Parts: sequence; C-alpha cells; structure tokens
Amino acid sequence: MSWTDLVPWGRNRSVAAPTSTQESSPFSALHREMNRMFDDFARNFELEIPARFSGNWPRVEVNDSETEVKVVAELPGMDQKDIDVSLTEGVLTLKGEKKSETNGGHYSERWHGQFQRSLSLGPDVDPDQVNAEMKNGVLTVTAKKRPEAERRMKRIPVMAN
Repeated sequence: MSWTDLVPWGRNRSVAAPTSTQESSPFSALHREMNRMFDDFARNFELEIPARFSGNWPRVEVNDSETEVKVVAELPGMDQKDIDVSLTEGVLTLKGEKKSETNGGHYSERWHGQFQRSLSLGPDVDPDQVNAEMKNGVLTVTAKKRPEAERRMKRIPVMAN
C-alpha cells in the first residue's frame, strides 16, 4: 500500500482536496472517512451489488402508444409457469419465484428467490384486452387502450382574477 492510498482525495482524481472550511466541519471529515471505509471494503472484496437489491428487478421496457401499452421484462432462466401477471385498476403486477438450482456449491452468484414488480399503466388500459407471452426468458405484456380514452380528456380553461 502506498501512502497516497491513505489520503481519501488522492485515490480519486475527480474529487477535489478538502478546503479549509471543509476541514473545520466534523461532519465533512466523518463523511469522507465513511466514504473511504466503504470504498476500501468494496475494493478489497471486489463486491458488485446485484440488480435485485436495487428494488427494480426485473428490468423492464415500457412502450406507450395511442392504442396500447407494451411492457417487456427480462426474466432469464424462468418459465411461464413460474410467473404470475395481473392487472388491477391500471396497475400491472409481475410476481414470480426462481427456484434454487445449486448442487451444494460453497459459493454462488446465481440469484434465486421471489420477486414482485408493479407498474402503473394508467386508467385508459382495458383489462379485458391484455395479453402476456413468454419466449426465451423475455416476458411481453400487451395491454390495449379503450377507444374512448382520447375522448375522456377535457380541456379546462384558466380564468384570470
């Protein structure tokens, strides 16, 4: 370890050295030390935080057109029998569980467990016109919009006082 590793602002060139006003604040010093501690911990163990901990798994793509809303979700290694898709009051919910497939290994980065993700598709979606299809670990949900959705919008004039 070189002495520059001991200086928090020396490791990352994008972070400027502390100014005299920052040095006088004990909170700034504590903040720098906590950042250094977490950086060192992650670097020593080469940790990566998987996507499942970020609260937005599975990853989705939403396309909204005038006639339909299409949601595409990546669910690698899962079958259609492992997934439950529901629509309640314009909210699409994807639930599922991936079973553990390990053979008693000592270390595994493979994910297994339950998940749930809800997406608001809006009130214009017709619950009777929703289709879901699973192919090669990609779930595609297509929800048609009601034809009267465009007519329900009402312009409200703004009056001056």
